[in-house]
Amino acid sequence: MSIEVGAKLPGKVSGITNFGAFIDLGGGKTGLVHISEVSNGFVKDINDVLKVGDEVTVLVTTIGNDGKIGLSIRKAEDKPKEEKRDFPKKDFNRSSPKKSFPRNNQQMQGNNKQDFDSLMSSFLKDSDDRLSSLRRNTEGKRGGRGGRRN
Repeated sequence: MSIEVGAKLPGKVSGITNFGAFIDLGGGKTGLVHISEVSNGFVKDINDVLKVGDEVTVLVTTIGNDGKIGLSIRKAEDKPKEEKRDFPKKDFNRSSPKKSFPRNNQQMQGNNKQDFDSLMSSFLKDSDDRLSSLRRNTEGKRGGRGGRRN
């Protein structure tokens, strides 16, 4: 029996480790299913999902040069066809209202400049307050020799 990448094969769990499960494929061949390939959901403990002796269907994902066989249980499961959803089609040719942005400095003058200045001054004030608070709280926590410096 030749084992090829992409083949679905029946197997039997022959051993379990904390990182995956060894699957006996018959004919003296054994492959590994990594814990991330056991189920579609998160698997914290593989013993909750598989037991030694369980019959499983696996998909051959890799065959290394050294003969190691990588397997997947979750990829071997036949997924039911998802229902096709009818989403409204986006018409990219339709014209949409465009925002107008100022093109030159004269249009930016006036309220925009005053708003920017007030935003900048409030930002600078908040920034200075936060920095001084941070300095106050971390000043005494610095290690090293000697006392507190001012």
